[in-house]
Amino acid sequence: MTQQSKKREVETASSLNERLGLSFSNFSLLTAALTHRSYANEHLDGTEDNERLEYLGDAVLDFIVAEWSYRHFPEQSEGILTKIRAYLVQNHRLAGFARKIDLGGALRLGRGEKSTGGNHRESMLGSAFEALLGALFLDAGYEKARTFILPFIEPLRDTLLDEINDPKSQVQEKVQAEKLGALIYRVTASSGPDHAKTYEVEVEINGVAMGRGSGSSKSAAEREAAREALKKI
Repeated sequence: MTQQSKKREVETASSLNERLGLSFSNFSLLTAALTHRSYANEHLDGTEDNERLEYLGDAVLDFIVAEWSYRHFPEQSEGILTKIRAYLVQNHRLAGFARKIDLGGALRLGRGEKSTGGNHRESMLGSAFEALLGALFLDAGYEKARTFILPFIEPLRDTLLDEINDPKSQVQEKVQAEKLGALIYRVTASSGPDHAKTYEVEVEINGVAMGRGSGSSKSAAEREAAREALKKI
C-alpha cells in the first residue's frame, strides 16, 4: 500500500469529491454511496446505506458498457458484445477500478467491518464503485456517469477480444458469476531439458480437480487445463 493510500484510509466524502473532481451538487448522494449497511445499522438516525445506489449503478454501468461496446466493436455479433460486457462488469474488475481511485479509504463502515479490513474487501469495493456510479448518475446525469467510467474501460479495449476468448478468462468468469469457489492452477509435473520443457498443470475449483493440460510453457498448459474444465462446469 502506498503512503497516499495509507493517508486515505480515513478519507472523507468531501475530500474524495475534491480529489476526484466529482463536483457533487447533492452531497448526500455521495455520502450514501460511501455508506455500508454495517455503518447504517450502527447509526439508527435515518442514515442511508449504498445498496439502492448500487442497484442503480449496476444498471447504469451495464448500459454505458453496452453502448461503448456497440460503438467500438461494430463488426462483432451480439454474442461477442454480451461477452465483452460481462467481462468488463465483473465485480473483481470493478474492485480493481475502486482501488485505482483509493475508494476504500472513504467508505463508512461499521466497527466490525472496519476492524476486519472491509474497506479492502473485493466484494465491498466493487459494490461501492457501482454505488458511486449510481450517485453520479442521479446527481448529474448520464454523461457525467459515462465520463467517469470511460477512463477505466478504454485502456482495456485493445486486449478485450483476446481476453474473452481465452479459456482461462472464461473459466474465471464462470467461477465468479456462479460463486463456485477458489480457482487454482497447479503445476503437477515437468519434464525435458531447460530449453524444451513440458509442463503438466491441473486446475482445481473449490478443491476439486476439473481439468488437466500440458504444454511447452506453464501458461500454455494452464490454457489446456482451462479448456477441459470448461466442458465440466
